Amino acid sequence: MAPALASIREIEREVATLRMAPGADVPFQRTSVMTHTAWVPPEWVEAAEDVLAGLAERHPSRTIVLFPQPDANDGLDAKVDVDVYPAGEGRHICTETIRIQLNGSRAEAPASVVQPLLLPDLPVFLRWRGLPPFDGPAFTSLIGVVDRLIVDSTEWPDLPHAYRLLVPVFDQVVVSDIAWARTSRWRLQLASLWPDIANVERIRVTGTAAQAQLLAGWLRSRLGRSLQLEHEQSDHLVGVEIDGKAAPFPPGDPPPPADLLSEELDRFERDRIYEKAVRSAAE
Repeated sequence: MAPALASIREIEREVATLRMAPGADVPFQRTSVMTHTAWVPPEWVEAAEDVLAGLAERHPSRTIVLFPQPDANDGLDAKVDVDVYPAGEGRHICTETIRIQLNGSRAEAPASVVQPLLLPDLPVFLRWRGLPPFDGPAFTSLIGVVDRLIVDSTEWPDLPHAYRLLVPVFDQVVVSDIAWARTSRWRLQLASLWPDIANVERIRVTGTAAQAQLLAGWLRSRLGRSLQLEHEQSDHLVGVEIDGKAAPFPPGDPPPPADLLSEELDRFERDRIYEKAVRSAAE
């Protein structure tokens, strides 16, 4: 097993070495479309790796996975992987994954580690696993160097209070929420019921707390008035009732986690409807 890399220079050198084709004098073509950064605390490592495994061919990129270990001795421990995929007509593309364990105080200033590794002139996405410490040094450090923040508020406790902490972030960086994406089929279905839902007073959601809060917030923001929310916990969004009447189940199957993240990596503009739904949920 190769020794862990302990500096940015060592990481850059290892990336360049691994990108050389075996037995050839020219590197594989880099076709990266972004730098994808992920902040992954210990409890999220397994879930994050499963999702990343399904992204490589769809979004060729440089992926920087940050594993904070604030209780360890100061320093970096990094590993670089370069995966090669056929792209037709004898061409190959490569994706670079840099896994960095941020030990001790390095976990408080991740931007100083990430910035030298960003690919120039390409967008930078940050997937934050779990509830961000919105006023913490690690979060504020990274928000200053990325173009888009991707969260999944399904992973957050204490909703809707956490949405109140998210609202100020909208003015700092473009935000996507995978929990919001999971409600898309139901939002389309509910919108198709217009104008029959114009006077709705109560919505009951069987799903996660995030899905319930976001659907209710969306309806409130669209209707411009208050609305009572009833929530029944479920790991998946399986039912919505409007004033006690079940809404028709939307067609299709919910997409897997890798597909949801992939879709968010294709988006660049602010989602004003989502922002209004969050603000309404936070009130």
